[in-house]
Amino acid sequence: MESTRIGKWLNLIVVGALLLLKTEGSSYVPITYVQNAVAKGAVCLDGSPPAYHFDKGFGAGINSWLLQFEGGGWCNNVTTCLNRKNNRLGSSKQMAKQIAFSGILGDKQQFNPDFYNWNRIKVRYCDGASFTGDVETVNPVTKLHFRGARVFAAVIEDLLAKGMKNARNAIISGCSAGGLASILHCDRFQSLLPRGAKVKCISDAGYFINARDVSGTRHIEQLFSEIVATHGSARNLPPSCTSRLSPGMCFFPQYFVSQIATPIFLINAAYDSWQIKNILAPGVADPHGRWHSCKLDINNCSPNQLGTMQGFRTEFLRALTVLGNSESKGMFIDSCYAHCQTEMQETWFTSDSPLLAKTTIAEAVADWFYDRRLFHQIDCAYPCNPSCPNRIFYHDNPAV
Repeated sequence: MESTRIGKWLNLIVVGALLLLKTEGSSYVPITYVQNAVAKGAVCLDGSPPAYHFDKGFGAGINSWLLQFEGGGWCNNVTTCLNRKNNRLGSSKQMAKQIAFSGILGDKQQFNPDFYNWNRIKVRYCDGASFTGDVETVNPVTKLHFRGARVFAAVIEDLLAKGMKNARNAIISGCSAGGLASILHCDRFQSLLPRGAKVKCISDAGYFINARDVSGTRHIEQLFSEIVATHGSARNLPPSCTSRLSPGMCFFPQYFVSQIATPIFLINAAYDSWQIKNILAPGVADPHGRWHSCKLDINNCSPNQLGTMQGFRTEFLRALTVLGNSESKGMFIDSCYAHCQTEMQETWFTSDSPLLAKTTIAEAVADWFYDRRLFHQIDCAYPCNPSCPNRIFYHDNPAV
């Protein structure tokens, strides 16, 4: 009986320790709805108001602002957008009332040494096109609203009124589809901030490349073209690109990032797990599921599959060459099998976070932002980096 009681207590201690590790560096922040945006037509797919979570800055960070745009893939036609309309990626009615802030959004100096006391905002994603869509007409049957660009403008306007108009430092950042949004909107964001403010952009896992899949088809090129067409995004894509290429191509950062004037920092895995699963080996290109086990766990990949992934890395690095060695453009390109590394405490800043040049992502970003040193590092090829916590997936859903 006594041993059973001790066993239960030990189990509780273990569970408590695991929960402590899971929430280490996290704080919970309530949701804010931008209600006055609805009158301007700046709404989610279902017509609900945009939303964000805002943790106010303090001390020396009171006039510094960090906006992190949420990821979550895209919808490329009416059917896929209807699928999102009734969940958190298409409706603010379905969003959690509070979410945990950690990593780059954390409020404790030991876990986020350079940005912990900034005004930190997580902008929720509910338009399905990386905040670029703007279609005036609303179909009376589907009642879908394609208004992502208006959502971006309404959120920025709301935050300017809440003090961002006095910003001395500002960063627009984001993960995955949100990381793409931070690249697409980088110069626009800078133009809306006060003259004289130090404004820079960060993209985490947002550098999606135009590559062939394992069947030889450019599936991602077709997908991006359909997204842009469905959402009427063309007018909100960089004109330096749309003046030369079709609008769908201008959803790929490699075709316009060199023209971005605002300083930008790219954080990406050269073996980005989303891109391996959905650009290199999407289900449509792998009907017999030969890549299924490999995509879940890179340790399961055959020598031939690893060779194909090394080829993808080569293509990814080639797509980065357009940045050149510009001092304003930094990068942290590791060889991990990962996707989104700034919001997870374990990959942002801990004793066992991924390292390049003996530097964590948090340290590299801060050094670059504060002009302490340039950071332009590309990792050696997999499996050379022992600091990589390569992700293991338990299902193969194309989610972000």
